[in-house]
Amino acid sequence: MTSRVSRPILRRPWVGPLLVGTIAFLAFTLPPYLGLDPSQSRVEPRFPGHYATLVLHIFFGSVALCTACLQVWPWLRTRYPAVHRWSGQLYVFLGVLPAGIASLWFTWRGEFGANQEVANTTLAVLWLACTIAGYRMARARRFADHREWMIRSFALSFSIVTNRLWQVVFLGMFVPGGFAGDPGSPEFAQAIGASTWVSWLVNLFIAEWWLRRTSRKRPPRNRSRPGPSPLRSSLPESSPA
Repeated sequence: MTSRVSRPILRRPWVGPLLVGTIAFLAFTLPPYLGLDPSQSRVEPRFPGHYATLVLHIFFGSVALCTACLQVWPWLRTRYPAVHRWSGQLYVFLGVLPAGIASLWFTWRGEFGANQEVANTTLAVLWLACTIAGYRMARARRFADHREWMIRSFALSFSIVTNRLWQVVFLGMFVPGGFAGDPGSPEFAQAIGASTWVSWLVNLFIAEWWLRRTSRKRPPRNRSRPGPSPLRSSLPESSPA
């Protein structure tokens, strides 16, 4: 075990805020959908199958967020590698894939017009593509490439969280009254569309910056190496498995 891997969790200050932020987001998002009552939905169902696919997206997306936190938790990866491997399987097959596929049913029929529709549909396609690419790299034992693709997938997974923050920014900047403004106004739709684009683009840019930064610190090595599992961590700070 290298000293880099064995650093205590307190040396990784992003772990705590990530876990707390994820729990807070899910505690706010999930309750209206637990009873499977369309009248409680924060998004008004507007076409056949909308509510059902929305609920599937939310539930599977919640699995993706929770397992993503486990995947990038250094302590868990080091102390309990079996749990880490299983959480990776859950992230792909009970998280991103079903959540992304479900979202494609309604992303192109968004509530706030074409700008939001294109942004969300592009996000869903990239989310699926990065995750599938990461899984395929792991199956091919190209673990360095696996790490890179899964970091991108992680960044896109959490764009739903950062989107809420960007909504506050753009609604406050462009809509009189902010969240209390008229949802039917062009300014409101433009602000929602802008926040959707910025949420995943900024996350992806940060992921690419991180990959370039960490690649400069790593000694030259082969892109693949033997290992017992086809799904290992995408942990930014530690050596990819």
